[in-house]
Amino acid sequence: MDALRTETVGGALLLIAAVVALIWANSGWSGAYESLKDFRFGPSALHLDLTLSQWAADGLLAIFFFVAGIELKRELVVGELRNPAAAVLPVIAAVCGMAVPALFYFAVNAGGGELDGWAIPTATDIAFALAVLAVIGTNLPSALRAFLLTLAVVDDLLAITIIAVFYTSSVNFAALGAAVAGLVVFYALQRYRVRGWWFYLPLAFAIWALVHESGVHATVAGVAMGLLMRVRPDEGEERSPAEHLEHVVRPVSAGFAVPVFALLSAGVAVSGGVLGDVFTDRMPLGIMIGLVAGKAVGIFCGTYLAARFTRAELNADLAWSDVLGVAMLAGVGFTVSLLISELAFDGDAVLTDDAKAAVLMGSLIAAALATVVLRIRNAKYRRIVEEEERDDDGDGIPDCYRQDPVTGS
Repeated sequence: MDALRTETVGGALLLIAAVVALIWANSGWSGAYESLKDFRFGPSALHLDLTLSQWAADGLLAIFFFVAGIELKRELVVGELRNPAAAVLPVIAAVCGMAVPALFYFAVNAGGGELDGWAIPTATDIAFALAVLAVIGTNLPSALRAFLLTLAVVDDLLAITIIAVFYTSSVNFAALGAAVAGLVVFYALQRYRVRGWWFYLPLAFAIWALVHESGVHATVAGVAMGLLMRVRPDEGEERSPAEHLEHVVRPVSAGFAVPVFALLSAGVAVSGGVLGDVFTDRMPLGIMIGLVAGKAVGIFCGTYLAARFTRAELNADLAWSDVLGVAMLAGVGFTVSLLISELAFDGDAVLTDDAKAAVLMGSLIAAALATVVLRIRNAKYRRIVEEEERDDDGDGIPDCYRQDPVTGS
């Protein structure tokens, strides 16, 4: 189980699930794949008679966003975001990294394109981005991971806000009010230190079902409950409830929820026509340009301008080329971008498949370009470490600490 708590294993499972979905959807068993996605079950009396793909998008991703909500709450209270001076750069980077891809998409699709997909290239996939960084960045500064994590968590919060505001067609205010009441109860249980999964699990399901019934995307319930978790341990507590629950839930999210969502969402029939559309049709081209170029330009320029014209400062351990590599890596949209693709073109299978193909292609290109830049930076940091650890005379003292006999320094 501990392996599922690491970014590399979670990212690998996500990638494997996506590859399996692509192969399955383009094989002779594609009919079975579609039948699996469309298999319907659940209590119809509660309006939860959903297909497997809907359960994955609405239910399993709520678990993913619950973990993201806990991460954001921890960052706000005890992490990078608790210090406004340290938090302002990645927060501005996240905002610009969502606004600029949307502008790129609008620019490509202005005057007759499909404008409904503007939010698709705005999202960054936490699992994939951190997995790539963990694999290729063994010598990169730890501050770079903190920057990417903060950026990605804020990005997720903004993405879920976009889903709630722009992809909710109608709202059942009675159900939404009941969900808010459930969240108040959830907060009270945390506030008064009530323990026991038998309280929280039924309440969490009820809140999720009410949010789903309200018309607001059900993943909002996950991030809301994550933000309500208590992240500071009381005196005598080894871990806070948030830390404990994240430790328990993260393997479920990384090892089951997100890979299953990828399996049921990434299966696009990639014919020659679909691949051609990605590079020629406005809508998929806008998504791909938004992920590859928009993310890099928005995050890098937003960070640079904030550091240049405000009191915010880049961490002393980082160089601007490091920020460029992370900005490019943030173009890996995958999980949330696939979700928004389904919401943006709900009911139009052709547009949805084109959008998903663009997300897969754009994420692949962004990851490849970021890998080149970050491997160059990683090699430089490795040389610095090796230089600091050199001991040419074998006396056990690194050369960088040896006193110069002439200068005495």
